[in-house]
Amino acid sequence: MKMVNIKINGMSLSVPKGSTILEAARYAGIEIPTLCYLKEINEIGACRICVVEVKGARSLVAACVYPVNEGMEIETNSPKVQQSRKLTLELILSTHDRKCLSCVRSGNCELQKLCKDFGVEDETYYEGENIHYDFDDTTIHLVRDNNKCILCRRCVAACAAQDIGVIGVAARGFDSHVGCTFERSLSEVPCVSCGQCIVNCPTGALTEKDDTDKVWAALNDPTKTVIVQTAPSIRVTLGECFDMPIGTNVEGKMVAALRRLGFDKVFDTDLAADMTIVEEANELVERINNGGTLPMITSCSPGWVKYCEHYFPEMIPHLSTCKSPQQMFGALAKTWYAKREGIDPKDLVVVGIMPCTAKKFETKRDGQDAAGVPDVDIALTTRELGRMIGRAHLDFVNLPDEKFDDPMGEATGAGVIFGATGGVMEAALRTAAEWITGDTSAPVEFHEVRGTADIKEAAYQLGDLNVKVAVASGLANAREILERVQKGEADYQFIEIMCCPGGCVNGGGQPVQHAVVRNFVDLRSKRAAALYEEDANLPLRKSHENPTLQKIYEEFLEKPGSHVAHDVLHTHYVERSKY
Repeated sequence: MKMVNIKINGMSLSVPKGSTILEAARYAGIEIPTLCYLKEINEIGACRICVVEVKGARSLVAACVYPVNEGMEIETNSPKVQQSRKLTLELILSTHDRKCLSCVRSGNCELQKLCKDFGVEDETYYEGENIHYDFDDTTIHLVRDNNKCILCRRCVAACAAQDIGVIGVAARGFDSHVGCTFERSLSEVPCVSCGQCIVNCPTGALTEKDDTDKVWAALNDPTKTVIVQTAPSIRVTLGECFDMPIGTNVEGKMVAALRRLGFDKVFDTDLAADMTIVEEANELVERINNGGTLPMITSCSPGWVKYCEHYFPEMIPHLSTCKSPQQMFGALAKTWYAKREGIDPKDLVVVGIMPCTAKKFETKRDGQDAAGVPDVDIALTTRELGRMIGRAHLDFVNLPDEKFDDPMGEATGAGVIFGATGGVMEAALRTAAEWITGDTSAPVEFHEVRGTADIKEAAYQLGDLNVKVAVASGLANAREILERVQKGEADYQFIEIMCCPGGCVNGGGQPVQHAVVRNFVDLRSKRAAALYEEDANLPLRKSHENPTLQKIYEEFLEKPGSHVAHDVLHTHYVERSKY
């Protein structure tokens, strides 16, 4: 690698040729502040917060896009630089709704932090005309408040990176704002509810639709039994809401917190993840043996399913008919569990703690009511649970470690790894390998489908069957896989697709990390590593070995793919408009 010699704040430094000033500064342990910059997604140099002085340059330059060259001398904190950044922040605030006290992002807002860092007062010198925007709260999953938008375009870039592109900057000059084509509401465009715009927004302009008051009401209703399920990835991300290191597994503290919030039972969605694998593996084997539609594609990511319905409706027959783990759990809770406990399903409230804003949409889909009532009543994001714990003033970091309740708290390692891209595929392969070969010592680790690569491919010889598989995360990568299948360029039997890049560990409902973290820390790998560690330490690592799952089949579902199983655990999909 060719290096160049530069000076930053008088310090001599050798950095890789082609680095930007922003990247070079990090080699020296200097963080240059940014607002609009997202690595590889939004490198536009628009906000001017990252400006620095370069010796010989006529004006300040944007560090995020300006490349270094031999002999360059840079000042990142000169009086001129600091004055420019402060002025820019004051101008941004002049059109910003400064109701910070009531903003959900207060304390975790990049604009707020920068204003504090540079001593910007709440009352600026640039008061004047402002445009008032109405909230767009027409969708099930989010609220858009353009009064808090700073036109950084990070949401636009994230939406485009997801191959959706339903939002963009409209109008010009002072009238510029982020919106949809023809000023439609978000509910009138083919948004897939992934929430990547939310986790990439630096302010409170985009937030998930908060459903915590519904949960508080249910918890305080003596006529209701309220149970909660937590998705696999929540245990390795919730701690970030309380400033714990990225990738910390807080499963025990999470259970303790939920119990102290007042839930009647605290269960694990991982049980339903195991159930998904058993049903999905059975469905795949049936399709292979009976000439069914192949490749079969996973259906546990509701953002991906909605994307397929909007943009690739011709591929709907390829989707597994299995409900997602969240919905399978709710269906089992309101059928098998409700009957077992003598609870009327109408009086049982099922709450899901999910990494995904699309889960809110999923609860309202048709075909998600096995007991004649919604399988899942309320889906909360990781962030919403964090706020509930804060509102209850629980000392989360110092809570004891507690275990999930019986009987729906038992899971295998295969269920745990659902939270990472490739996890569903690996879990399915563990069960399929044993079922196809009859070998109980069949492998449990399939490293070829692990990791955060956008697309992964592998082939496995399972007995007489050569199974070709693919894994994709992020919808732009999903498009690439689907187009290859349609053109006959790929011959797969099974495909896993996750809506969010990196899988659920990077879901749109996960804790928001500032851009400086998202740009230079591999969130996906750190969070996923904790899931694989838990999997490796569990005594049972194949979904079909789950004793509770076996009991449910014995008492209720009969066998994988049975008529009862189809009624309770499977669903259907619909073609949706692209426009």
